[in-house]
Amino acid sequence: MKKKILLATMAFIILLAGFFAWKLFGPAVSVNQESYLFIKTGSSYEDVQKELTRNDFIGGNIWFGMASKIIGYKKVKPGRYKLSDGMSMTSLVRLLNNGHQTPVNFVITKIRTKETLADKIGNAFECDSLQMIDFLNDPDSLKPYGLDTNTVMAVAMPFTYDIKWNTTPSRIFQQFYTAYKTFWSEERKQKADSLKLTPLEVSVLASIIDEETNAAVDRPDIASVYLNRIKKGMPLQADPTLKFALKNFGLKRVLNEHKNVVSPYNTYINKGLPPGPICTPQLETIDAVLNSPQTDYLYFVANSDFSGTHIFTTNYEDHMKYARLYQEELNKRNIK
Repeated sequence: MKKKILLATMAFIILLAGFFAWKLFGPAVSVNQESYLFIKTGSSYEDVQKELTRNDFIGGNIWFGMASKIIGYKKVKPGRYKLSDGMSMTSLVRLLNNGHQTPVNFVITKIRTKETLADKIGNAFECDSLQMIDFLNDPDSLKPYGLDTNTVMAVAMPFTYDIKWNTTPSRIFQQFYTAYKTFWSEERKQKADSLKLTPLEVSVLASIIDEETNAAVDRPDIASVYLNRIKKGMPLQADPTLKFALKNFGLKRVLNEHKNVVSPYNTYINKGLPPGPICTPQLETIDAVLNSPQTDYLYFVANSDFSGTHIFTTNYEDHMKYARLYQEELNKRNIK
């Protein structure tokens, strides 16, 4: 009889141990193909439990609490944690205890304004857009980088950045700046110097060119036009800078009335480069400026065949001839 009781007790213990093992090491987390647990800065252990159950990542807190006691999970580490469907409770707790969060792959392409960048960051990270725009508009924050509120966007280069979700605006910007400094190698800085431009000025010029054309083949020659104009003390007369000044990026046709806008970005009135970039330029366009050919071109106009390419000229008379052809084609197509 005692033997039967002993065997029954052992069987019960084994079953109980198996049950505990299953609950702790078996599948416990239920998520879609790609789901994340976001733990905000300042969250408590209870907040983490609520977030897990609120999103139905786990069925309840009993076994999460048990795993937490076994592993010693007490100190909450904020971040963005990627959860896998079927991961065990112990794996989940170890992930959170070790703070192994998944960084955000933050991609910058063409961005025209600080506000747009701040909104993009606010949608991707814990910090909100207001915190980011406050940083980008704060001269004291930018001064250590040798930047101001106009030149700051030159640092937001078109890369993919791996940034932790709970990173502060200043640290996000520091990663942008580190990538910017790496891009500007000694060779590139020497090329900029040979053009009598700073790296920031090259970025400004490249941003104008990127807004002028999508035709990569024309970018070096457009750069040469603007560089020749700067050397001769001529205004750039770049239409994209007017669109930026007016904050009207959908403007199809720049008219004389637009050329009177009072703005440091009006390159019809002000000589030289505007005070900052008008978009985040492509890396290839920056290199197109640095490697631009020496030409006598002073003018260019969109080709009237609407191929996206441009016609380059050395004198105003020829330029106006091609400009009239383009205007006539605009009229035919009823583009206003």
